[in-house]
Amino acid sequence: MKKDHSDLSVRRQCSLLSLARSTFYYQPRGESAENLKFMEIIDRQFLETPWYGSRQMARQLAREGHKCGRHRIRRLMKIMRLVPIYQEPKTSKRHPEHKIYPYLLKDLPITQSNQVWCADISYIPMRRGFLYLVAIMDWHSRKVLSWRLSNSMDAGFCVEALKDALARYGPPEIFNTDQGSQFTSTDFTDVLRDAKVKISMDGRGRWIDNRMIERLWRSLKYECVYLNAFETGSEARDGIGNWITYYNERRPHSSHGIMTPDEAYDRRSPDLKLAA
Repeated sequence: MKKDHSDLSVRRQCSLLSLARSTFYYQPRGESAENLKFMEIIDRQFLETPWYGSRQMARQLAREGHKCGRHRIRRLMKIMRLVPIYQEPKTSKRHPEHKIYPYLLKDLPITQSNQVWCADISYIPMRRGFLYLVAIMDWHSRKVLSWRLSNSMDAGFCVEALKDALARYGPPEIFNTDQGSQFTSTDFTDVLRDAKVKISMDGRGRWIDNRMIERLWRSLKYECVYLNAFETGSEARDGIGNWITYYNERRPHSSHGIMTPDEAYDRRSPDLKLAA
């Protein structure tokens, strides 16, 4: 059988980059043009008012002159994985057969890199659809260690990102997530347990623990995603990748003064780095 040369090229590129082949074939998920418009409006509003549920969001859209009922908004918010902060125990849909791990960060001072990592998933609007983005972040430095895009909410792309972060940076002491089915799946937790990482999951009233990665989503969307209106998955991957490189290497983080996440992760100030 004659092999397709373009497919062979993709295989070679995937092998060189240590990426899954699916990374090269992302196609945005589809909704009607009207629903995509509403989803972008909801997404922007949620960044400003993350306590809005479907009822309050429906009122907000009605005030702005949009005809979109609460039931439709509730469905769209579910697709977008948006849950108001006061409902944190239901931040993402739990799987009834998955084990839920205890919360390990209460009163724990987080003072160094690789002490605690966290992960979250965000909706990424496209010109004709949408994708999901998972990011793994070092809690202390705010450095994005790994990320993946997907057109579905299965656990596979989260597992890929986790394995990549572990291979690049070694294991943290603790890994904290919400109780979403992607993070409670055995595919995900088995990787952590094999690496001897303690697993922590947010519980009741712990929405505040996700604030640093929520700030990442806000910055990414306003500084990259909304400005570009990506057409294809490859455009989104390239654009988001360039922004994350900028965020890690050049953008000072408020938690560390003038230091970038890369510099904070390495525990060196810019002056020390120049002197080294």
